[in-house]
Formats: sequence, structure tokens, C-alpha cells
Amino acid sequence: MKNVINFLLCGVGGQGTVLASDVLVNVGLAAGLEAKQAEVHGMSQRGGSVISYVRWGREVHAPIIGQGEADILLAFEKLEVLRNIRFLRADGVAVINNQAIVPLTVTTGGQKYPADEEIRAAFAAVTPNVRFVDGERIAEELGNLRVANVVLLGALSALLEREPALEGSALSAETWLKVIEERVPAKYVELNRRAFEEGRRAVE
Repeated sequence: MKNVINFLLCGVGGQGTVLASDVLVNVGLAAGLEAKQAEVHGMSQRGGSVISYVRWGREVHAPIIGQGEADILLAFEKLEVLRNIRFLRADGVAVINNQAIVPLTVTTGGQKYPADEEIRAAFAAVTPNVRFVDGERIAEELGNLRVANVVLLGALSALLEREPALEGSALSAETWLKVIEERVPAKYVELNRRAFEEGRRAVE
């Protein structure tokens, strides 16, 4: 494990960003690491931006991540990743849910939603390590769109094992699943397990 690994999670209210960050910080704790978390909800109850900082390490003194310090940017919505790209360090890893939640400023004709090519171009100067994951599609196939966040966590867990830029940051899939199972209602445990496993398969 690196001395400290910094995660920034971003999304839109209602996507489960806060639950995902809660799982992430507790995965670190379950692995015997120090872990800290901080959140900025904004107008999350109205579909506004949600940002969460999570840090794992042998010693973690504060939860906040500065610009250019995130090892991983985990985005649950594509526009939000552009809002927060400044936090990703050079050669960091971006994991992006392939979902667009079009804001009112676009639907009323005032602005344009960025194309995937624009998102990739924005990252070109920062890192080549960008992975799009069809979290919404996978969740829909599983029968519940609300598990897209767990699909993304599954993808993240697999990338921690495989990406050279994250070498030494992997924790066992069993650790992740145990934490997830403790934080979802019993009747949804199997669904979330499948979502996690499908997320891992999506990047393998």
C-alpha cells in the first residue's frame, strides 16, 4: 500500500455517491488502514453536485484533498467529471460512469452537454488512465438502477489490482463485499453482490 491513496468521488444527488464513499472509507478501515472522509453535498436533494473525499493510508492526518492530489477520480455522472478534473494528479486514474444527467441549463437551451470526445480530450493533458464503465446499463440489466454505484465500486476494486498507476493499492474483493453487505438492506444483499461482481467483470 502506498503511504496514502486519495479518492475523489463526484456525482449528482440521488446516484448513491454518499453511500459509495461510506463503503470506500470503511473498506480501508476493514483492511486495517487509517481512513478519513469528507463530503460536500451542495444542492444534492435537488439533483445538484455531490463531492466526497476519501483517503486511505498507514497514517492519514486530514480528509480533504487539494487540486492535483487525487489518485483516483470516481465519477458517477459525465458532466461532474469535468467539473472536478482539476483534482486529479498527473497520471492518476479516472473511472467514469457512462451516464448523462442533463441539467436544466442544457434542457432549456442555454448550454451544451459535452460529448465523450470532449471529455477524453480534457483528460488527454492529465492522464491516459481513463475508463468509462456502463454502470447504468449494467444496473438496468440487473433490474435496479440504484445499484449503479456498486457497479462502479466493483470496477474500481478491479482497477486497483490492475492499473500500474495504482500499484500497491489493491484490497481483496471479499473485504469490499463484506462492507457492502453490512450497509445495504438484507433483501438487497444478493443484488448488490451481483452488481459488484459485474462491475469487476466490466473492466477485466
